[in-house]
Amino acid sequence: MGSLQTPIGMRSSSLLDMSCGYLLKELQARCSLFCTQMIWDEVGEDKFEREKVLLDIEQECVEAYRRKVDHANISRSRLHQELAESEAELTHLLLCLGERSVPGRPEKKEGTLREQLDAIAPALREMRLRKDERVKQVRSVKGEIQKISAEIAGRSTYEESSTNIKIDDNDLSIKKLEEYQNELHRLHDEKNERLQKVEIYICAIRDLSATMETEASMIITKIHPSLNDLYGISKNISDDILKKLNGTVVSLEEEKQNRLEKIHHLGRALSNLWNLMDASYEDRQKFSHVIELLSFEPSDVCAPGSITSGIIQQAEAEVKRLDQLKASKTKELFLKKQKELETTCNISHMETPSTEVGDIINLVDSGEIDHVELLNAMDEKIARAKEEAASRKVIIEKVDRWMLARDEERWLEEYDQDENRYSVSRNAHRNLRRAERARKEVSKITGRLVESILVKTKSWEEERQKVFLYNEEPLVAMLQEYSNLRQEKEVEKLRLREKKKIIPPPVAQQDNFYVARPASSNRRISNRSINGGYGSASPLNRKLSRGFNNNTNYTALGTSLRRESSVIIKNTWP
Repeated sequence: MGSLQTPIGMRSSSLLDMSCGYLLKELQARCSLFCTQMIWDEVGEDKFEREKVLLDIEQECVEAYRRKVDHANISRSRLHQELAESEAELTHLLLCLGERSVPGRPEKKEGTLREQLDAIAPALREMRLRKDERVKQVRSVKGEIQKISAEIAGRSTYEESSTNIKIDDNDLSIKKLEEYQNELHRLHDEKNERLQKVEIYICAIRDLSATMETEASMIITKIHPSLNDLYGISKNISDDILKKLNGTVVSLEEEKQNRLEKIHHLGRALSNLWNLMDASYEDRQKFSHVIELLSFEPSDVCAPGSITSGIIQQAEAEVKRLDQLKASKTKELFLKKQKELETTCNISHMETPSTEVGDIINLVDSGEIDHVELLNAMDEKIARAKEEAASRKVIIEKVDRWMLARDEERWLEEYDQDENRYSVSRNAHRNLRRAERARKEVSKITGRLVESILVKTKSWEEERQKVFLYNEEPLVAMLQEYSNLRQEKEVEKLRLREKKKIIPPPVAQQDNFYVARPASSNRRISNRSINGGYGSASPLNRKLSRGFNNNTNYTALGTSLRRESSVIIKNTWP
């Protein structure tokens, strides 16, 4: 007992209790001993046995006393331990929960051990309640984290038992809870983002399937049944599912692009065949939707049923049908374009490009020539011919006027050479009026017109770097030859006039002027050449009609034209 360290107040109180107890026990022991001795005296017990019994009784008393003292020491130690454990638990809870202090905790240790335990018990209960509440919060947040993580990972089953949730009891602070909540918020955002991606992919699959008329529900279910709303289960949003959805969308987009490219190819083929065969509006209208898609990019095609396999098959069948009719139609169109080319060249007096029509038709029948290229080549020839004809139009119009004026001039020359032109006949007055008009027209047009044609023709030749051919003959040579011939005729006329001035006409010719003209004067004036009155007229006319070579000399053209105009004006009347 002396070895135990206790406070002085507690020690004196304990000693007083022990003294009273000791005296009481001593009194009881003496009474018991007196009774025992009376019994032993009456029995006649041996002294030795008596002492032995007393020694045993004393020993038992000492043992009992020791047990009581040990029990008291144990109770005190237990109270100390409980108090220390309570203090330690409270400190640990404060640390775990991240609290600095708790209301109701005594700042100083006062009173007995039991009083100290009773004083710390409310704070301890409060901290335990806080811990339990914090544990519930953390377990709930971690449970959500694990559930969403399982959904993101693609695990179809998730064990929601709280026993599977591991919690670190040493860190239950508000900061840790906020970290868990932030993690949960991030996972919620990721889940929503994945759900949005899944919805976008599903919408894209449905749109693409509608455009191509494929079964979207079957495609989506094949990726994962949870993606089909008919199953009524939460959607799988794992990386693997997102990868499959993306691959499906890419595959459908490639299929869409391939179909659109095929439709573009068929559309161009149809357009070429229609143009080739000059198809009617009704035939073209049947496949107008195919032609409309020619200007569309894959991203522009979104109408349901725009690029179905049925449309492609119909377009392929139409292309095949038109291909079978293409050969006969190509020959017809080729001959039509060849005729158009010849007409264009003939109207403009150009040389028609040489084309072996028979050989080309044989090539078309044998399939050794591309029909589209053949007709395109003909179109190019026609376009070039029309372009050249347009550039020649002004010159050709002037040449046509010159030709008419030349015919009038030729007729006038023949009329002037007719000796019976003034005879009284049925058509004499008409021919006379025509001759007057012809002299005026020839005098006004012929010289200036030839000069204008020459200027424009030479300008055209310089611009085009080629010779201007008129009915396969150089026009400049024809005009120069015409000017030379006119100049020669004017010289001849002047010579004849001079000769007439020198030799006066006989009087008999004057008398014959009043004699009736023979009936031959009513004959039609022949449409002879411009040189009709001279012996060399026939060869020159033939040469003029054929045209002349390019070797004709262009010099002195302006002078000859001016001379020619002056001579015509002087010799208007014979």
